[in-house]
Amino acid sequence: MAATIPILSSDAVQAAPACATEQDRCSVCNLHSICLPTGLTEDEMQRLDGIIGRRRKVQRGANLYRVNEPFLRLYAIRIGHFKTYQLNTGGEQQVTGFQMLGELLGFDAIGSGRHHCNAVALEDSEVCEIPFAQLEALFADIPTLLRHFHRLMSQEIMREQSAMLLLGGMRAEQRLAVFLVNIGARYAARGYSATSFQLRMMREEIGNYLGLTIESISRLLARFKKNGLLKVANREITVLDPVRLRAIAAGTVQCGKTARP
Repeated sequence: MAATIPILSSDAVQAAPACATEQDRCSVCNLHSICLPTGLTEDEMQRLDGIIGRRRKVQRGANLYRVNEPFLRLYAIRIGHFKTYQLNTGGEQQVTGFQMLGELLGFDAIGSGRHHCNAVALEDSEVCEIPFAQLEALFADIPTLLRHFHRLMSQEIMREQSAMLLLGGMRAEQRLAVFLVNIGARYAARGYSATSFQLRMMREEIGNYLGLTIESISRLLARFKKNGLLKVANREITVLDPVRLRAIAAGTVQCGKTARP
């Protein structure tokens, strides 16, 4: 329901050449409409292109950044998926979010100057580095960019609030339904299908995020499948009844039951 540096601890994180080619420019990237605000002038786009540092490849399982590392950059996901997590007092992982292409990583560190979570690639991925000090300097000259950045931060706050609601009073099947509806909507915003997609995270990670066991996730998926809501093949999900799935997410119907009058 959704942050990274020259001091990276993993050898699996590789920097692309510093000199950007024409196809590396934000203005011609196919994620332009998701990452950036509309209505920028050609000159403003050129200035923004000028501060984008380089692309960074992150292999599956490698950390992009870790807790307490200094904050220097935001990261726009160009390819792949990530998860963010913290360690609880017992040293166990608590997943705090899943991020996909077109989204930014690093907001957690803006206030303190250090990261408050770890970010790890769920598959071979690639990010664009955005030096934050240079981005801030552009805000004064490009109000549209500043407003867009505020919207992105607002969306992050709303995501965190939604996650808190998930772990609050929602039934287990409602939590999973909300998660699947949200994932589908985010894929749809990127031009992909909202009803047929692959989950890049493992069931154990989904359960960790939703406050459920892996056994509960497996049982719920089996129940959704039995009741004609989903088709499930390993990580491939096909939503067969999106209307009823959204109703379960909204809490107006339970799986296998009709909607409330």
